[in-house]
Amino acid sequence: MHDGHRWLGSCREISRVLQSDQAPPPLVLRGLAPSERLRAALKKGTRRALDLGEAALEIRDDHGELLTERLLWATISGWRPSSRGLDLIDLELDGRGFTPVPAYARPLWERWLAGPPDTVNAWAGLDTRRRAAWHDLVRERACRRSRPDRPARHVYELDGRYITDEPSLYLALGEAVNGPGGYFGGCLAALDDCLRGTFGYTAPATLLWRDAATARTHMSHALTPDGRPHDVFAATLEALAEGGMDVTLA
Repeated sequence: MHDGHRWLGSCREISRVLQSDQAPPPLVLRGLAPSERLRAALKKGTRRALDLGEAALEIRDDHGELLTERLLWATISGWRPSSRGLDLIDLELDGRGFTPVPAYARPLWERWLAGPPDTVNAWAGLDTRRRAAWHDLVRERACRRSRPDRPARHVYELDGRYITDEPSLYLALGEAVNGPGGYFGGCLAALDDCLRGTFGYTAPATLLWRDAATARTHMSHALTPDGRPHDVFAATLEALAEGGMDVTLA
């Protein structure tokens, strides 16, 4: 077992912890404006009518922009008139097909539901786990938005002051190329895809990486999931160079 940089210990046996048989709480959609089809299913009330099959739950921010989408196998477990408006209902869905947002990530969701960040490094004060959750939202939002590529030979500037782990590396790269809340990869394979175009970048280009020593210090002596030494900093520079990005370290 290791934390990505240091071995923490070894063991001879792993005991599997099974999940509780207790049914998860229902997913409640409050203030839902039902379609005629849904009204008909509720009126019919049979097991077959209340089984909606695969459904897409779109989650939008306060400006109406799509933040993310969740696919779930939805079965209606109950409903009632909503206090949020006339002709609205509170719809309960079986919670077994839905993974709730973990408690540690909920403040980040609240931040993004108010709208995307308008300044870079809004994630800088987060720990690694929360930075990864922030990046999940960055990636999911970016995958649903098209962005024109800049012309070749553009000069990008990377703020490297807070790059101390892999999530921060890709958060900083995304903001360097695509501005606050921008996406530009989340692993070396995804970075390679971004360097091929359609993610705001056209080769060749130049990247001015400021405070690169921070990333070099924290990212040069990592471990792969199976515990092998891995220089993330060097591998990132190599991937950028192969993608036509001329990197200047400052």
